[in-house]
Amino acid sequence: MNESPEKVACLIIGSGPAGYTAAIYASRANIRPVLYQGIQPGGQLTITTEVENYPGYADGVQGPQMMIDFEKQAMRMGSDIRFGLVTKVDFSKRPFKVWIDEEKEMEADSIIIATGASAKWLGLESEQRLNGFGVSACAVCDGFFFRGKEVAIVGAGDTAAEEALYLSKLCTTVHMFIRRDEMRASKVMQERVKHTKNIRMYFNTETEEVIGDNKVEAVSIVNNASGEKQTISVQGFFVAIGHQPNSEIFKDWLDMDEAGYIKTVPGTSKTNIAGVFACGDVQDKIYRQAVTAAGSGCMAALDAERYLSMKELGV
Repeated sequence: MNESPEKVACLIIGSGPAGYTAAIYASRANIRPVLYQGIQPGGQLTITTEVENYPGYADGVQGPQMMIDFEKQAMRMGSDIRFGLVTKVDFSKRPFKVWIDEEKEMEADSIIIATGASAKWLGLESEQRLNGFGVSACAVCDGFFFRGKEVAIVGAGDTAAEEALYLSKLCTTVHMFIRRDEMRASKVMQERVKHTKNIRMYFNTETEEVIGDNKVEAVSIVNNASGEKQTISVQGFFVAIGHQPNSEIFKDWLDMDEAGYIKTVPGTSKTNIAGVFACGDVQDKIYRQAVTAAGSGCMAALDAERYLSMKELGV
């Protein structure tokens, strides 16, 4: 005999700064949220070392510790935080149906999606091994640690150009590796990069290996037109080839842009389905910071609270 679905007022999917902040606000509003942490509890910050740009941590904080602090605060407010991965949803009618780990079925009167986005990587063993030890996918997050040093960045789009320009203000030299014979970035961004004296551009260039035992020491590259190989001494290695929003399971229900980011009504967390809200990096391809994710998590909880209140009043 099948178990009847568990019913909740508010289900939060995801556990980074957006998800945990949504849980804090929803708990304080007494809507008793249940939060499922997903495949990476704490989100991208759990693979980050020191965070120095989040307000309130005067001396900085390790990314994993920061997420533990967020989780503890959400639990202290009364959030029901659980391990588990949402594997399927049905948003065709209210209450919405959600399946956890392909087995457990739940019903929710409101949903807050905070599943984040994952950085795209080159797929090198050395890149993953040194992730957090000189390898990063966020120049704005980690560039500060490389002031006065030489760094390399991989990418050819607007994001890569923006991050290269950001790094150029901090670092002595920025080596920019571009796979093809031209950049994909907008013309204005290309011109800015080309006219920045301490950015060196390498076209037709692929990264073979990030070199270093416990920290980045150099990078090995190859020119894919001539076959010429080169080793460049750097202390930091940034990957800026894009992010992938973790939105796949919602694609049949929610409006998304061409890259898969969930569309929300400007100034709100509302999606095209009333009662379903999105916050954090799964709907933000511009800022992608912990503080903006937390802010949008607050918005989602407040939007969900108002939605549930209106439903109770029969509006």
